[in-house]
Amino acid sequence: MQYGGAMPPTTQPSSPGEQAVPRRFASGRQFEIRRGDALAVVTELAAGLRLFSRDGVQLTESYGDAHIPPNAAGITLAPWANRIEDGIWYLDGKKQQLDITEVSRNNASHGLLRNSSYALVAEDEFSVTLEAVIFPQHGYPFLARHRVHYEIDAALALRVSQSFINDSAAPAPFVLGAHPYFRIGDVPPEEMVLTVQARTRLVADERKIPRSSVPAEGDFNLGGGRGVGALDIDVSFTDLEFDGGIARHTLSAPDGRSVSLEQDENCAFVHVFVTDTFPGRTKAVAFEPMTGPANAFNSGEGLRWLEPGETFTMRWGIVGAL
Repeated sequence: MQYGGAMPPTTQPSSPGEQAVPRRFASGRQFEIRRGDALAVVTELAAGLRLFSRDGVQLTESYGDAHIPPNAAGITLAPWANRIEDGIWYLDGKKQQLDITEVSRNNASHGLLRNSSYALVAEDEFSVTLEAVIFPQHGYPFLARHRVHYEIDAALALRVSQSFINDSAAPAPFVLGAHPYFRIGDVPPEEMVLTVQARTRLVADERKIPRSSVPAEGDFNLGGGRGVGALDIDVSFTDLEFDGGIARHTLSAPDGRSVSLEQDENCAFVHVFVTDTFPGRTKAVAFEPMTGPANAFNSGEGLRWLEPGETFTMRWGIVGAL
């Protein structure tokens, strides 16, 4: 698989005097950041994480140059994560109708920036910051910005901060999230173990809209680790176990290597998705940090309102133990 740098590579001219043409990627410009043996590739499209690796060991799922992110791989989510039922919510008693982007379930899914270009704000050897504007529109009459900062720290972990900035004259509602998929090199997914420390799970209907919450017990108790091969789940958890302000969810290989998602206390929810539909993989595992669950615009659970001119930031990261 080929990855571009901070500027797309150019094709070489085929004859003297012919100009080189900038190479185009389906996911836009590719921003590479490196530190030690760590490499991250971030995309212009959706400020997505296309790759994170350590010492050549791939720790996230990726995709080819000519493709958009399959199964929403690595994208960031604003001004809501997951789904809004029927694309409908109410603002001061007035019905708001969002575009239906998950037609099979009649939901508005994964926010307003999934197919948007993010502009470069700043970059250096170890970090890159991208930002996109959310313009007022039907279903979301607010002006806001979503800023995403990626950095490889001195411990060679990938640290990500997502900020929501309200440029409107009125308070704006939002939920932030991200959609990374995890792996450990070429270890078969069925041989790995998934661990999530959470006390509560949300019970969703057939449209993936939460209707209640119950203790994370039985098959949904992932605190002691469960083999990925036996799992086929698409569920949100909350009441996470925070240690020093950080909750960790881990994918482990038989040889002792692991990769973990870390999320701060502003991310009170994690969505766990184990699927057999990721291209080229028998199973793929997503840990999705979120500030609120699906349908928060209607349930109010995890929904935040940001005052004009204010900024909110959530932080998460990927740590490999290799």
